[in-house]
Amino acid sequence: MKRLIKCEFNIDTACVELRFSDGCRIDIDTVGVENEIADNMYQRGELDWLIYNKPLEYAQLVLGGDLEGYIQGTAEHRLID
Repeated sequence: MKRLIKCEFNIDTACVELRFSDGCRIDIDTVGVENEIADNMYQRGELDWLIYNKPLEYAQLVLGGDLEGYIQGTAEHRLID
């Protein structure tokens, strides 16, 4: 794989798609990831926010194996009382 040229969430396939300059492509099935990682609707909500707003960070967490740490930690977009 060469340089990343595109990263976006495709709502039709429910995948975060990564495209590289050499033609390689990685599709991350977000539904499958949620089924494995999220235990409740709040965690699913955290993942959904990340998928829609920061798909590159989502892909980095999935590929790096750090997604469980993200949903157990404090997300930056939560409102403070």
